[in-house]
Amino acid sequence: MTSTAATEAHAERLAAACLLSTVGGFLDIYTYLYRGRVFANAATGNLVLFGLNLAELNWMVCAKYLLAIISYAAGVFAAEAVHRHLPESRRLGWHQAVLLIEVICLLPVVLVPHGNFDFAVNAVVSFVCALQVQTFRRMNGLPFASTMCTGNLRSGTEALFRRFSGQSSGGDLRNAFRYYLVIVCFIAGAAVGTALLRTWGEPVFVLAPLGLIAVFFLIVSKRQYAMLRRRLTGRRDGKTAAGRAKP
Repeated sequence: MTSTAATEAHAERLAAACLLSTVGGFLDIYTYLYRGRVFANAATGNLVLFGLNLAELNWMVCAKYLLAIISYAAGVFAAEAVHRHLPESRRLGWHQAVLLIEVICLLPVVLVPHGNFDFAVNAVVSFVCALQVQTFRRMNGLPFASTMCTGNLRSGTEALFRRFSGQSSGGDLRNAFRYYLVIVCFIAGAAVGTALLRTWGEPVFVLAPLGLIAVFFLIVSKRQYAMLRRRLTGRRDGKTAAGRAKP
């Protein structure tokens, strides 16, 4: 198995899904509390609000929602572009590449004052969430979403019904547990995020990119870890040998 294939397998870990969902809940509550009471994790709400303001001829407000919608579509496009153009032979898997893009996009957000530029921040968050939901689509072989919970709630409840209606084995009970755990993590991200944001303010936003960095290392394959360790060990040994060679 190549390092990229191994990374893709690691990307389906339940732990990665839970951490991504926690970040998803945090991003949703952040945009709601500090960026104009908007849920920027999915396009549905923006589409509805765009239609509402279109009917009321609020052109400037329409433009803000349209920007978020286009940003979400651009995130899906960008994720697929990374997936298609990143060769299998690369040491960096496409899931990890997308995580790095997410981190790069989110880090400057903490420096943007809330108010006049909220629409731009919401567009960035929409772009990042689209990247994430398009890239991390499976959890232990099950389809799931880390930035919204409607599909997870439906799938988990369906699996629970099949288990207790006698239509399947205990595997559906495990699947239901996984879906509900992801939902709990999403809620925890929103709840803990609310408490931290209200206590410490906007600088707490750095927890979002830090969480994504944690996912990056969580899905590192054994082969990638071994290569990194060899590289670091080789550099250390090289420096030591060079130091000893000096007169």
